Parts: sequence; C-alpha cells; structure tokens
Amino acid sequence: MFPASFEYVRAHTTDEAFAALQQHGFDGRVLAGGQSLIPAMRYRLARPAVLVDINPIKDLEFLKEENGFLRIGATTRDAALEFAPWILQRYSLITAVSKVVADPIVRHMGTVVGSVCHNDPAGDWTATSLASRAVMVVRGKNGLREVPIDEFLVDSYTTAVEEGEMALELKIPIPDAHTQGSYQKIERKVGDYATCAAAVQISLNADGTIRQAGIAITAAGPIAMRVAAAEAMLVGQKPSLELIKAAAAEAPKIASPNADQRGSSEYKKDMTRVLVGRGITEALQRLGVNA
Repeated sequence: MFPASFEYVRAHTTDEAFAALQQHGFDGRVLAGGQSLIPAMRYRLARPAVLVDINPIKDLEFLKEENGFLRIGATTRDAALEFAPWILQRYSLITAVSKVVADPIVRHMGTVVGSVCHNDPAGDWTATSLASRAVMVVRGKNGLREVPIDEFLVDSYTTAVEEGEMALELKIPIPDAHTQGSYQKIERKVGDYATCAAAVQISLNADGTIRQAGIAITAAGPIAMRVAAAEAMLVGQKPSLELIKAAAAEAPKIASPNADQRGSSEYKKDMTRVLVGRGITEALQRLGVNA
C-alpha cells in the first residue's frame, strides 16, 4: 500500500522543525529514523498531514557525556551506541540492548529517541530507559522541559509529548564503576518483536549491599513497566539466590501480556519471572558477585 497524501517539511534547524510542529499541531509528525513511522504510514495506521524531517539538523546528532548524563540526540542512530568503543566499555545495559534491537539494517537507520517516542508495547529502548532511569528533554512553547521516563511513557504509542512539541534528546545517568546491567530477550528470530524481555541495572555499595536497582519488562502489557516491588525488595540487601528468586517473582504480578503466535499469556508471564531473574544474576556477576 501507499501512504495517504501528506505535506513534507525538511527542517534544517530545530527552530524550523518546532515552527512547523507548532503550526500543524497533532497533524504533524517528526521523521527521524522512520523505521516505525514509515511502515505505519504505508498501511495507513498513521496518517499525518505533515511530515517534519529533522535528519538535516546536525545539532541533534550527538552522543556525549555531560553533567552526569549520557546525552543521546534525536537523530542519533542505534548503531552509534552499538559500535562506540567507550559505550561498550562502560555501559553494559546499553551495550546489551543495542545488539538485539530489531536487525542491523534497522539499527543503522532507527534512532533511540524515536523508538522511545514511538513507545511500542514491545520496545527495547523503553524498558532500558526505565531500568536506567532516563530523562527525555522536550521542547514546547514554554521552552525546554525534562520529563522523567516514568512520566514520559503514558500508554501504548502515547507519550508526554504534547501538541506542537518535539523530543530533542534522551539523558541517561552515567553508571559508576559499581553499576552493571543486563538485557534479557526472547525472540522467535532475529529482527522479530520480543516475545518477552527484561532490562536490569544494579548498583552496589562498598559493603556489598545493593544501593540501587532498576528493573523493567517489555512485551508484557500495553506499555513497558517498571517492576517497582522487585527494585524495593533488592535495595539495601546482600545478594542471595533466595532474594533474586523473590524479586523475580514480582514481575508476573504486574504483567498482562496478550496471547499471540509467540505464546500464551501464561507462558509470557512466567518468562518475565525467568528473564528478570537472569538479568539480576548477570548484572551481579558482572559486578563480581555470584549469588
């Protein structure tokens, strides 16, 4: 199929892009990687009246550390994170997820910010953003605002980006030397949507107790979800097999996956338990802890 007719705006600055979005409101959509938007338009699941192409805006293509955050610009491709040596050395959670997002072709076109803004219920970057406690920077008519990821992800394919606004960058807290992560994903084949997946990030105190835990599951409901009860259970505790099992058992309690060709709802729920347990175990192993 062919998309419905639309107007095309090629923006060369953020001011141009913002002006176009302000003019057209919800009838306008931002085009960055287009790996989700273009297929949706082809099948007429999305019918924007105006497509605002931000790819010419070089100021939005960046990947850098600043003021305690890893900053990922709106036109930065997934592959930039996958192959950056310093990301591979220091960001274990990001490294793990960047290798399993869709397939290599998509990763060379798709953008991290675009994926989070698309907010697919089976999205990899949304769960990763929750586990790492990311913040989205959004430009609106009143200037810039920073939205914590838990507030940014509203519902399936819906975010806190309001009419006429645009997301400019994703900010992820820089992990210290006592922080490691893991991404566990089940998929039928390379490039397929996740049957189930879990993102985990663990930080330890000097005495070996858990300082902070970030745990999120995706493809387990209408939106990627933080397993807050599991996080709270881990913090302040010494890692143990019994503790990991108890924390992992919290995931199925909030999961509400649909049955489809990838598996039954019961199977997917149980997989949230399995994958969260594996994720916690692997993150701890990377920290030198064998529970």
